[in-house]
Amino acid sequence: MKKLLFLFAAITLFSCAPDKLSADLLIKNATIYTVDKDFSTANALVVKDGRILEIGLKPELELKYAIKETYDAKGNTVVPGLIDAHAHLYGLGLGLQNVDLVGTTSFDEILGKVVAFQEEKNMPYIIGRGWDQNDWDDKNFPNKKQLDSLFPDTPVALQRVDGHAYLVNSKALELAGITAKTKVAGGEIVLENGEPTGIIIDAPMALIDKTFPEITKEVSAEALLEAEKICLQYGLTTVDDAGLDRNIIELIDALQKEGKFKLRMYAMVSNSPENLDYYLQNGTYKTDRLNVRSFKIYADGALGSRGAAMREPYSDMSHHFGAMITPADSLDFLAKKIAASEFQMNTHAIGDSANIAVLRAYKKVLEGQTDRRWRVEHAQILSEEDFEYYSDNIIPSVQPTHATSDMYWAQDRVGEERIKYAYAYKTMLEKAGKIALGTDFPVEQVNPMYTFYAAVARKDLKNYPENGFQMKDALTREEALKGMTIWAAFANFEENEKGSIEVGKFADFTVLDKDIMKVDEAELPNTKVVATFVNGELVYEAE
Repeated sequence: MKKLLFLFAAITLFSCAPDKLSADLLIKNATIYTVDKDFSTANALVVKDGRILEIGLKPELELKYAIKETYDAKGNTVVPGLIDAHAHLYGLGLGLQNVDLVGTTSFDEILGKVVAFQEEKNMPYIIGRGWDQNDWDDKNFPNKKQLDSLFPDTPVALQRVDGHAYLVNSKALELAGITAKTKVAGGEIVLENGEPTGIIIDAPMALIDKTFPEITKEVSAEALLEAEKICLQYGLTTVDDAGLDRNIIELIDALQKEGKFKLRMYAMVSNSPENLDYYLQNGTYKTDRLNVRSFKIYADGALGSRGAAMREPYSDMSHHFGAMITPADSLDFLAKKIAASEFQMNTHAIGDSANIAVLRAYKKVLEGQTDRRWRVEHAQILSEEDFEYYSDNIIPSVQPTHATSDMYWAQDRVGEERIKYAYAYKTMLEKAGKIALGTDFPVEQVNPMYTFYAAVARKDLKNYPENGFQMKDALTREEALKGMTIWAAFANFEENEKGSIEVGKFADFTVLDKDIMKVDEAELPNTKVVATFVNGELVYEAE
């Protein structure tokens, strides 16, 4: 009888209980770093319609919601979907179809790779990227002689790892109409004995680009999808592409609307007259997965190719100052034009001369304006007094692995005094209050865990230097994670929809196999992505 009464009471209680709320997904058994204002943690969260519905503890959420699908994190760490604040996704995809020269340690190795590539592909125009003469025993720029011997009738253009120099052969020079008399402001056609060596730096590279075979829409789509696949495998849920033409932006939009392209994109529009006119006339463009509201400008070139614009001559090349790709008066003109719109201005600046020109241009046109969030991309070498320009309106957007890649030779370029104010991430953070972190891939590797490690340890993957590079400018782990999530979202005007795990925001998150806030520092670069979620959808899961 007692058993029957108990059963009746249980049935009555259950029938009187309110119906459970419906939800699409439960993430449970996780160490969740929300990156909210309190940097709070949780062990479970619920998703509905692509957004975060509630965050808390597993038993409570399981009792409250009728869950369609459950993901057991099995004790792994969950962080907000990682954002790469400066990269070249389309460039990464295109590069997969060309000769990969990243990591080569000699010019002979490069020649071998090019020959092997051409034997397999038999391309009408050989294009490659990734060489860095600073990694060779002979650190001088190569010349075209051996390329001419190997490929007398096939044009060859091999881009330096930073994208700011080409090594081309005579056939490529011929197609581009480049001779010893060719002059292009904002760069250099390197000559030796009065003849081009095949090294083209910065602005004149556009003459070579114009001779490349046409890239079809199908090839572009394949490049984007291949690059997206790599990004999702590394836990990225948003990528800021630093320089895209209108046709590629519209292709990304179409692929996203067709459901083929899951990654969210923040597109910086390349600064061509056509792009500038179109977007200034038509205004910003925003969907849930695509945000077009910034222009990418180049102030100068790169430090590795000595194209960065310096106030004083290079320490390892007297009388050489680098070059401004966009002179100061043109920067002022562009800044004024963009300031009159809703668009953000994001300017590549490496050398101290370029950085001060950009900072002055920004300050002049933003006077009296609020919440513009204009970005200085890279911001590698500054003079001590110039850090004061940073504010809520002017944000640094940097790539920590540049510091650990460049530290082997950067001091040779700029000298003992200027290096003190190079790659100064903590100093910039203290002035601006926020700092956005990225990789600049394919210049550096895609893996955001290398970004995190370089930011906090200031070491490369060989654990060099033992005590870290200029540790006064290292970031804490909390600062580094914010730079890859909420501060990167802020730099994109997207902090209200992503960048932290909070109710109402997009259900974008990354599952990691190590607790990056606690694990031994040496283990940080070995952290693997277990799963990636975009909009509550599992878009990548490790085998």
